[in-house]
Amino acid sequence: MKVFTVATRGGELAIAQTQVVIGALKKIYPDIQFKIIKITTRGDRDRRTALWNLKDSGFFTSQIENALLAGKADLAVHSFKDLPTRQQDGLTIAAVCDRRFVEDCLVTAAPVSSVEQLPHSAKIGTSSLRRVAQIRHLRADLQPTSVRGNVQTRLKLLDTGKVDGVILARAGIERLGLGQRISFCFDPVQFIPAPAQGALAVQTRNDDIVANKLVAAIDDKNARMTTFAERQVLVTMQCGCHAPVGAFAKIAGSNIEINAFISDIEGRNFIKRQITGPAKESNRLAEQIANELLASGGREILQSQNT
Repeated sequence: MKVFTVATRGGELAIAQTQVVIGALKKIYPDIQFKIIKITTRGDRDRRTALWNLKDSGFFTSQIENALLAGKADLAVHSFKDLPTRQQDGLTIAAVCDRRFVEDCLVTAAPVSSVEQLPHSAKIGTSSLRRVAQIRHLRADLQPTSVRGNVQTRLKLLDTGKVDGVILARAGIERLGLGQRISFCFDPVQFIPAPAQGALAVQTRNDDIVANKLVAAIDDKNARMTTFAERQVLVTMQCGCHAPVGAFAKIAGSNIEINAFISDIEGRNFIKRQITGPAKESNRLAEQIANELLASGGREILQSQNT
């Protein structure tokens, strides 16, 4: 019997996410065996550089993709939001799955149920310019503070008083069994997530017919449609994954609704749009909303960020 090798990062969250994928596959193929190999990425080695200062892509994924291309693994599991929008030659996204928690959440030392209840000038830990822009847009007095490291490291900064709160993806907190730490979750229409946030991407080699068929069985069609639409916003805007841009799509019957924004870092020039149309035209709608953002001032924001 063939043993399928699954490549992933070595952190606790990455392993938990990989186990989610393996568990879903074993429900369909109970007799198939899986082996996990842990890959150290550049992002795992460099835990000091703020993510918004990174100029290259694939910070958390390229070494895993290389292992897959080299035949050291049969499939790879990624947080879909970490994958560059330009797909690696020779590889494909065979499944998008487990997108149960899309939204960002706030974890604080003292209980709060809204941004308004945070203390004046509270320090809010995050590694995302998208979150920085939105939190400043909501309250200009708040002080976003750059934090790196895994979920537990960020929670430790909170527990030791280095910050007053941390913004994290709800999916990661829940997959680690730490949902009780969440103070409140943001409405993803109001506080827009990163494109493909919450979804797991299972990657395979294009020419591996057996692995592709195996993994396709757990593909979630709605999750695929919404995440690909959100990522198309980034592609059309040509802004990269570290820009202060967010996109969130949801299916409503036969329609898809896409919410997206771009902002300057201070959250003052905050441009947000929404579009709804037939789900079968999701790619066109994503391109349309991206072009609307660019035409409404987003192009100038991106140009100023790159100078």
